Amino acid sequence: MNITNLQKKWISSIIGFVIVAILFILFRDTFLNFLAQLNLEFLKENYSGLRIYFKNHPIESSLIYVAIYTLATALSIPGAIILTIAGGAIFGLLWGTVLASFSSTIGATIAFLITRYFLRNSVRARLGDKLKIINDGIKKDGAFYLLTLRLVPIFPFFAINVLMALTPIKAHTFYIASQIGMLLGTIIFVNAGTQLATLNSAGEILSVNLIISLCIIGLFPITAKFLSDLIDRRRIYTNWSKPKNFDYNLIVIGGGAAGLVSSYIGAAVHAKVALIEKHKMGGDCLNTGCVPSKALIKTAHFIEEARQSKRLGIQKTEITFNFSDVMRRVHRIIKKIEPHDSVERYEKLGVTCLKGDARVVSPWTVSYAGPNGQQEISARSIIIAAGASPIVPYLPNLNEVNYSTSDTIWDLNDLPDNLIVIGGGAVGSELAQAFQRLGSEVILIESQDRILLKEDPEVSETINNQLSDEGVAILTRHRAKGFIKEKNIQTLVCDSPNGEVKLNFDQVLFAIGRQANIQGYGLEDIEAITIEDIVLPTNEFLETKFPNIYACGDVTGRMQFTHAAAHQAWYAAVNALFGYFKKFTVDFSYVPWATFTHPQVARVGLNEKDATKKKIDYEVTTYGLDELDRAITDSEDHGFVKVLTSPNTDRIIGVTIVGENAPEIISEFVLAIKHKLGLNKILSTTHIYPTFSEANKYVSGEWKRKHASKTILKILKTYHRIMRK
Repeated sequence: MNITNLQKKWISSIIGFVIVAILFILFRDTFLNFLAQLNLEFLKENYSGLRIYFKNHPIESSLIYVAIYTLATALSIPGAIILTIAGGAIFGLLWGTVLASFSSTIGATIAFLITRYFLRNSVRARLGDKLKIINDGIKKDGAFYLLTLRLVPIFPFFAINVLMALTPIKAHTFYIASQIGMLLGTIIFVNAGTQLATLNSAGEILSVNLIISLCIIGLFPITAKFLSDLIDRRRIYTNWSKPKNFDYNLIVIGGGAAGLVSSYIGAAVHAKVALIEKHKMGGDCLNTGCVPSKALIKTAHFIEEARQSKRLGIQKTEITFNFSDVMRRVHRIIKKIEPHDSVERYEKLGVTCLKGDARVVSPWTVSYAGPNGQQEISARSIIIAAGASPIVPYLPNLNEVNYSTSDTIWDLNDLPDNLIVIGGGAVGSELAQAFQRLGSEVILIESQDRILLKEDPEVSETINNQLSDEGVAILTRHRAKGFIKEKNIQTLVCDSPNGEVKLNFDQVLFAIGRQANIQGYGLEDIEAITIEDIVLPTNEFLETKFPNIYACGDVTGRMQFTHAAAHQAWYAAVNALFGYFKKFTVDFSYVPWATFTHPQVARVGLNEKDATKKKIDYEVTTYGLDELDRAITDSEDHGFVKVLTSPNTDRIIGVTIVGENAPEIISEFVLAIKHKLGLNKILSTTHIYPTFSEANKYVSGEWKRKHASKTILKILKTYHRIMRK
């Protein structure tokens, strides 16, 4: 059996812990009695004898000292200061410093490893993603933080050992930083030990002035890091001339969800904001994404409901429609919602709306092609909210066939008889089902083992079965390799586990994801992106390479949903306008999302797939909607609510819902995760009967039953038996 490096480290840690434990058990009484007697008076009384013993037995006395010091530190037993003073008194400044320094650091590292082995996983399970910000900071600057803590004497060293063990700092980094950080304090106490005769108490060593001096020294690593970062940030702007005055406080590039929300927030706090959009206000969500797709899905769902009317007691229904009328309704709905995102509305809110191709020409200046030709405007901060576009892969003969994306499918006037959807994610699954219900013969192609790969397997299976039952042919492990067109017959050629497969079609829809729009905005000219970048790189504050240029929405590649774009926009706008005083780290832990198939899928937080990947312990509680009264009355009694909680607590770390109205009823769990409300709170909340939201209460009840105290239940059973007599 091969043993990994990580396993070797843990084996070494366990062996070290066992050795320390054995030594403590064997010599516990002697050890504790010795530490209890070890004080300045004891050292003064036995000083001569200890010095003579060291001269006669230098190696033996040094080893005994190291063993006692290491054991005391490893077990976080008080006495380190006296032991350090003893090192100076017995061994002198040089040798005493060497022994005390290495003993304290080795002991601290053992305490660090013991804590990490026994506590870190349970703490991670309880706090989950809440530790992410701290962990990210430790990964980046952990050595600097630890060095500061070690240099400042007001922080208890044993507490530092425990706290750092809960972070991802590496053991060797912990050791080195501790060795360096504790050295100055060690020298001070060892030197005091060499003057034992004049020392009356340990408190005399650390005067107020000395403590202040050590604190100043302790702050040096972080101060140095801050100054280094400041110099680096300044260096970024070396080749650019900053305007003396700015035309605007904020320039936003892109009028989609992220750009609109950023502009709205800026105008709401009376900042002067310019919004530049080259195409249509509202972005892809309004014009080609959420709005048209949900309008089409509504019509398709109504048609399917009519087909299945017998389950509602209706003997027969007849529906006739023209696909062109359906598409006209889709465009009417877009027009009806359009004013919400219009130039007129945002101008009234105080935003200056400009139309044209925007290009960043300096960290503070944007050029755009306006009605009066090319113009330049400046702002202290810029937000890039350029969105994303559907991915169209290069395939042989692609331009010879009829193909669409989620952006262009809305231009169809005729329903395709045979539609191939390539991509089994949320968009592909939604539109495959919708067009099948509208009357197309749909084939859904997915290169992986299952559709909806981001969801847990049972979610994929549920949607896969529903689509298959409705007639969608789902071909997994099939990869498109090219097209053939002969005599107006269009054919897709795929690789499959059984060899090459050829599929005829009238229309192909690509739904394989979206790529960030990072080209054409001047970002490469100012070196905000590199040739390798496929998204616009940002940090935890949504800053780009330039601290005054931010990005939000699909262009960042993070959670490409409209509501997630709006979520990011708040952080980008607030940080861009008020970052000089306070910056906020963007938090995605409570951002939900949904797939609008039937049944619908909604999720917030972690699912089992994610929790396993992140090595986070969890418990699962599931409630089947086949038991929910409202689902039964609506003949929608299929699906489930699955909740992940931290082991032995009601703290929610993730929820997946499959069923009717899933995106609506998950909101209660979003609120619970954001505000740290557990299942007990949901259980104690009154829900209207009969509603789908009662499922939230019932899944909470399932959790409660599983965690009911058997002891208390036995006592209650005895109590009630007595009360019957």
